[in-house]
Amino acid sequence: MFSLYKKEIASFFSTLTGYLVVGIFLILTSLFLWVIPGEMNILYGGYATLESLFYLAPWLYLFLVPAVTMRLFADEKRTGTIELLYTRPLSEFHVVLAKYLAGLTLVIISLLPTFIYFYSVVQLGNPVANIDFGGTWGSFIGLFFLAGIYVSIGVFCSSLTDNQIVSFVLAVVISFVFYYGFDAMSQLITSQKMQSLVLYLGIDEHYSSISRGVIDSRDLLYFLSVITLFLFFTRTVLSSRKW
Repeated sequence: MFSLYKKEIASFFSTLTGYLVVGIFLILTSLFLWVIPGEMNILYGGYATLESLFYLAPWLYLFLVPAVTMRLFADEKRTGTIELLYTRPLSEFHVVLAKYLAGLTLVIISLLPTFIYFYSVVQLGNPVANIDFGGTWGSFIGLFFLAGIYVSIGVFCSSLTDNQIVSFVLAVVISFVFYYGFDAMSQLITSQKMQSLVLYLGIDEHYSSISRGVIDSRDLLYFLSVITLFLFFTRTVLSSRKW
């Protein structure tokens, strides 16, 4: 499994995919947070906070993560090399997990340089380090799990087709539904209980909760459950090829 994981990581950086994803994410966040005047600009906001980053990142990852994952299985199907995967001494789950971890690793690599923003905001505080550390670290953790769900959705969509564009579009749509769609649907429901249920199904409810700096086991359970569910769906799709 580790050899397949390393192969996927190497393939990301043997082409422009890995560099583009990391570069675009960092360039866009840097422009909005430090250069372009407006409410998201930290220097114009008057407060030592990274709230703008944690608002922007889920929307940027909504498109960048599917761009990473769209080729993971779709390209294997298109070229016919997916059959070679079945000859390896690996179960479908190990194949899925290796590709999922490779995609998640690339997202984490794109996230790591943002700690420079964190350091900058800490230094800009008056007094220095006048920042909500609990909320900031909670937001980083929430963003990691949010990206984890996006990657699991992207891997699943890639397993459904041999067309990378179709995989990309499907992943964007499903990720959008999970991030914002359930929240939008809840506003159309009058029943309090049903509204709470629909909100619970969406990512934003749990992402916002963790961003307050309180790590609730219910939020962690939600993220892990959704990730596991989509990985299970992916394994089922791959298993169906043998029927």
